[in-house]
Amino acid sequence: MRLIQLRDDSGNTRVGVVDADGGQVRVLDAPHSVYALASAAIAAGRGLDEEAAAAPGATRLDYATLLRERRVLSPLHHPDPAHCLVTGTGLTHLGSAAARDAMHQNLQQQAQAGTLTDSMRMFQWGVEGGIPAPGTAGAQPEWFYKGDGAIVAAPGAELESPDFALDGGEEPELVGLYLIGPDGTPHRLGFAIGNEFSDHVTERQNYLYLAHSKLRACAIGPELRTGALPADLRGTSRLRRDGAVVWEKPFVTGEANMCHSLENLEYHHFKYPAHRRPGDVHLHFFGTATLSFADGVRAQPGDVFEIALPELGAPLANPLRTVAAGFAAGGVRAL
Repeated sequence: MRLIQLRDDSGNTRVGVVDADGGQVRVLDAPHSVYALASAAIAAGRGLDEEAAAAPGATRLDYATLLRERRVLSPLHHPDPAHCLVTGTGLTHLGSAAARDAMHQNLQQQAQAGTLTDSMRMFQWGVEGGIPAPGTAGAQPEWFYKGDGAIVAAPGAELESPDFALDGGEEPELVGLYLIGPDGTPHRLGFAIGNEFSDHVTERQNYLYLAHSKLRACAIGPELRTGALPADLRGTSRLRRDGAVVWEKPFVTGEANMCHSLENLEYHHFKYPAHRRPGDVHLHFFGTATLSFADGVRAQPGDVFEIALPELGAPLANPLRTVAAGFAAGGVRAL
């Protein structure tokens, strides 16, 4: 099933079910958010698809119009943004299945020569132990924190880059959307397209600056895809400037193209008790191997990032904007 959140004519949040052909959206009378819909499903002991299918709703809207009018919101949010944790894992993708053997041989050569960087060593751990037997823990991935729900931009909305940033570039990724149940059990609602926007120049200065580079806005959506996910997902990432495509590249994701299983990545995120607080929402990025920055492209204010992953519905597009950080050195006041 394909779920979205949207603004109705009165500006209220509503839940919509996208038709299989992507033409129209059935608007549910209630609940009025995916968070409420998922909470009801957990309470009733049934799946999200079943809960949405049983919800009444006769109103039908044109999906393309909703997207064009920017009435589509991110597909999951918490009523209190502080209770939404936005995180991610890196060094998880092989780039392509065809490159797997060559990459593994290169890692072995570097290891034998004693020239492996810390990043490459962690990647090697993933290649060797990131896909354990079901129900067992494998190698830990790189993990990072991006922010709370306030940093999530809706589809079509501007991605704001602070004026102190050295760069602002896209990262096309798969995102897992979760709600923690009353008993502390994480429930995966489904998956969405994500732009895990980052400051790659800051990160390249030193890998220990990774944490700084990730404290940025991001975008997720437009749709939440429920159910099983294909192992091999193929999409296209584009950068548009003044309406013209200035960079375009295919990308792959899904477990067939990763050195970690999704189950292993989920385990290493939710093993921490603080990440299993009842009622919290988690938006977790699963990594990428495709960046315009890696091809020497530098995004400019006004550029539009567009990420298309057909298996997850409509593309995600967001323009870039630079904003004042609103805080200066010496701005802390002693009491």
